[in-house]
Amino acid sequence: MNTTIDLSASFKAYDVRGIVGETITAETVRAVGAAFVDVLGLAGETVLVGGDMRPSSPEFSSAFADGATARGADVIFLGEISTDELYYASGKLDAAGVTFTASHNPAQYNGMKMSRPGAVPVSSETGLTEIRERAEQYLSDGAIPAVDVQGTTSSRDILEDYAQYLRSLVDLSGIRPLKVVVDAGNGMAGLTTPAVLGDQYLDALPLEIIPLYFELDGTFPNHPANPLEPENLKDLQRAVLSNHADIGLAFDGDADRCFVIDEQGEPVSPSAVTAMVARREIRRAQANGEQEPVIIHNLITSRAVPELVRAESGRPVRTRVGHSFIKAVMAEEGAVFGGEHSAHYYFREFWNADTGMLAAMHVLAALGEQERPLSDLGREYEPYFSSGEINSRIDDAAAATARVRQEFENDGVTVDEVDGLTFTAEDGSWWFNLRASNTEPFLRLNAEAEDPATLETLTAAVLEQIRQ
Repeated sequence: MNTTIDLSASFKAYDVRGIVGETITAETVRAVGAAFVDVLGLAGETVLVGGDMRPSSPEFSSAFADGATARGADVIFLGEISTDELYYASGKLDAAGVTFTASHNPAQYNGMKMSRPGAVPVSSETGLTEIRERAEQYLSDGAIPAVDVQGTTSSRDILEDYAQYLRSLVDLSGIRPLKVVVDAGNGMAGLTTPAVLGDQYLDALPLEIIPLYFELDGTFPNHPANPLEPENLKDLQRAVLSNHADIGLAFDGDADRCFVIDEQGEPVSPSAVTAMVARREIRRAQANGEQEPVIIHNLITSRAVPELVRAESGRPVRTRVGHSFIKAVMAEEGAVFGGEHSAHYYFREFWNADTGMLAAMHVLAALGEQERPLSDLGREYEPYFSSGEINSRIDDAAAATARVRQEFENDGVTVDEVDGLTFTAEDGSWWFNLRASNTEPFLRLNAEAEDPATLETLTAAVLEQIRQ
């Protein structure tokens, strides 16, 4: 009798992520590889397979390939790659693919990020649910039926091509010399940084790279590869100060996100980075004859972003939080660039996909093309004061949200419901957004104001209602 298999513990809205040996195993990965080919109609087509530096990634890559080739796809192994290397290969080769990574999660996790040909993401709304259901069926049946003409396997190293492509998008050869500390967190930026910013394959740039934790090690012996947590930036901040560096860059485990530290050891907000890159991308598009280039920003980036976009004669488009939404709107709008508060940055010239390295190159260019220090330059893009994301563990998020709405909704405040609730003062002096987490019992608060005192008062008043 067939046993019902449930993979829902590891299949999320945008990717697959689980604990190795528990919610993600070689057996389940093999079934997912077969289902990936079936659901996306990839028999006879190329499927790209790579993975990060986690110990389980090679085994899972092989298992996925076994399932995919059994159903007739030809697999190209890419070896150890960053997530944006997968997007590059998927875009450049117009092939579907998967990379094994759990991004910033701890060492016991691994997972899969999938894309259709052209780096189009696979989410629960665009095939991931059907892939899970087909894989569950194969696991319940106890076998993956092989097609008559099974697929082949081959290998390809794309690192040099990826580096060359990024170099073609941002010319750093003429900037002033910069001292750059890069914290790879033992993640994939340890592989990509020397290739893109160093002279491993290409001509040397006017950059002195000071490496932190470039050794690829998926057990993360130094600190978690999650730069969103301030604790994990401390080594980079110390190294920037002690080396009198111009800038610090921190990447997450799969190197699709990049965080920036100025020469004083202070973080440059992702909203400021979004505005900085947006200005560059708008001006480049305008130089190519484009009228009113579109910039995407999610609803909790600073209002400085849409203000700058309008000032530069671009058109800002606001969207929900989450990379599948951003990528979809990027494609719909033909947007040149998009940014999120979580340090994901999306580029039209990168198949609407996110890449931390390309964003870092834009920041290096913006810094190196003028003489001011980054702390001074950054202030230009960060005129307001932000709370950052404040999480409250709440059993009844709906009741807490209702209390906040009752307290703040009045004639002088507008409320919209694009993603959670966003409250905006009529005079523009402050706004805040309240969103319930999809995966945890948290209410997430993001607030911004024109001055620190207003921000402090506002934040305290909202949290008082939430945490009653």
